[in-house]
Amino acid sequence: MDLQALSDFDLVAAHGGFGRAARVSGRSKATLSRRVAELEQSLGVRLIERGSQSLRLTDEGRGLHQRTHGLLSEIAEAGEAVVLGASTPRGRLRVSAPVVFAHVALPRIGARFALAYPEVQLEIVAEDRKVDPVEDGYDLIIRIDPSPDERLVGRRFLNDERLIVAPPGMPRPTSGINRDGFSVKAVLLSATAPGAIWRVSSGAGADIVLRPEPVIRLSSLLMVRDAVLAGAGAALLPKLLVADDIEAGRLAYWGTHAGPPVEIWALQSSRRLIGAKVRAFLDLVENAFPEKLFVAPSL
Repeated sequence: MDLQALSDFDLVAAHGGFGRAARVSGRSKATLSRRVAELEQSLGVRLIERGSQSLRLTDEGRGLHQRTHGLLSEIAEAGEAVVLGASTPRGRLRVSAPVVFAHVALPRIGARFALAYPEVQLEIVAEDRKVDPVEDGYDLIIRIDPSPDERLVGRRFLNDERLIVAPPGMPRPTSGINRDGFSVKAVLLSATAPGAIWRVSSGAGADIVLRPEPVIRLSSLLMVRDAVLAGAGAALLPKLLVADDIEAGRLAYWGTHAGPPVEIWALQSSRRLIGAKVRAFLDLVENAFPEKLFVAPSL
């Protein structure tokens, strides 16, 4: 496959037409059209439907653009770095992150990054859906407890914990032997399975078992936190989300949920090089959490 022809096709696809691509690149429409036609001939498929007034990508063209646009950007960035003699972060950087982590941590990190690297156009999208960095056009995705995926590579930059918190005036179950567990009024996520239990790590001896009785079910952790702050009941929430509320006395800390820590990873497509802009962003994220661990507050 001719890399220059592929780059010309990517330029036309990204700008939605030969005319706009020609104006941006300074190359003639005829040259771009000929190169795209040569690419179509070499692949044996039509990539662009050419109309009198508009241009539309075929399914094959759309798929090729989605799969190669990020790679071409990385190649262009690598070439610029060689020419400049240094890896200078520049260009567009798109990051997908879970809603809670994005709202709690990334505005400050993103602001520091934007100030430090003015030649990078940073976009952070807060979403809890599972995304594909290539198909969805992301340079980096942040995931919580990701499943192994050979298409992705990355690193764990933070461990979090799940804490059981409640309104300050809510009576806390006393420790002791109770085989059936202690029932507590609770605010639960909508996806919480019926009969779920919370195990409070006691540090020594048997864990304390709590049986949450739902007062209300909500679809997001941010909504759950707000309901607990309003006095609705206890909840199981990430320490990342409630640490400030506990320290300020707005929430009472009942204990840490027994079980492994929550791992937060930064991942990207295994087919892409780690460009200067991605490396710079990862370094800033890791510097924001030097210990890679949140320690639960004291009771």
